[in-house]
Amino acid sequence: MFSSEEPVSLNKQNTYMDYLSKMPEKTSDYSFVNISGWSEAYQLTWSFTDQLIWLKQKQPEPLFWAPVGNWHHVDWQSMFQQMNLPVSFTRIPEKLLDIWKNVGDVSLDIVEERDHWDYVYSATDLIHLKGNRYHKKKNLLNQFLKKYDYQYFSLNVERTDEALAMQEDWCTWRDCESDKTLASENNAIANVLDAYRSFDNICGGVIFVNQLITAYTVAEYFSDDMIIIHFEKGCPMYKGAYQAINQLFLSHDANGFQWVNREQDLGDPGLRKAKMTYHPSYFLKKFSVKVNRN
Repeated sequence: MFSSEEPVSLNKQNTYMDYLSKMPEKTSDYSFVNISGWSEAYQLTWSFTDQLIWLKQKQPEPLFWAPVGNWHHVDWQSMFQQMNLPVSFTRIPEKLLDIWKNVGDVSLDIVEERDHWDYVYSATDLIHLKGNRYHKKKNLLNQFLKKYDYQYFSLNVERTDEALAMQEDWCTWRDCESDKTLASENNAIANVLDAYRSFDNICGGVIFVNQLITAYTVAEYFSDDMIIIHFEKGCPMYKGAYQAINQLFLSHDANGFQWVNREQDLGDPGLRKAKMTYHPSYFLKKFSVKVNRN
């Protein structure tokens, strides 16, 4: 069934994006920038069929991700009959799980993957930071804007080398080499920035203070109404740098988008707390699912 399995690569971007456009519920995991950047860490492969693209990770353990395509046009009962069940999946969006719950001749072992839920925010809220709940964020933003002689630019190919250089410095500050998660993220960032010109929907922003890069963000135009923030880094010596890059990027480069997807917290308590302080409008829930034959 998956005889054409091959590593994820840039040369099938257009085909992948066509299948993705038909996916009834799109989470950040399945953006092309995301699977390309993290393909090495997860050893991601894909297999193309007429109806679906099957994604599979080999690390840290072999698991299928949700198949990409129009789930409503698939005879899932027949599909599962062709598979050597049981089969384990991860990062299954809620709408696909709802479809699978109605498939006959199989049973599902379902575990909520809270660590992988996408945080989705109102773009308007993050741009304007109105009200008491954003008081601390607005205060830090204003401190940065008033204290520093800054310049904001959209991230383009000519500025990716500077973003990479800042990322190297950031990894030195945070000692990425001693943290497996940060080291993997650093590699994914390098993969994406190195191939920046190859991505159709990539975008981002950089802030310079006294001609030195102090913050950057890498994002992706994901759908007509949603933008994803993939990576966001600020220099710790500049108070408010994170609040500034978040607000300045969205106000300059995300006008017209209703939603901002800031991806998962991966179970990190500090990251979860930080994401909650921006008050998500809703979550895109995901689940691990083991499909068993009845």
